[in-house]
Amino acid sequence: MTEAFVSAAELMARVLGADGYPFAVIGHPISSADGAALAARAERAAADCARLLTVADG
Repeated sequence: MTEAFVSAAELMARVLGADGYPFAVIGHPISSADGAALAARAERAAADCARLLTVADG
């Protein structure tokens, strides 16, 4: 999810019964980012996703 749409994603998760659902967030916008910037964002997002997928739930 990009930063600009976090609140929309949180609302959608809540509406679908998954309040607090974790997701990776990247900088916005992506349409004007060059390849290097997109690669850096993707690398951070991949690390965030790996962390989210491997954290034991409380």
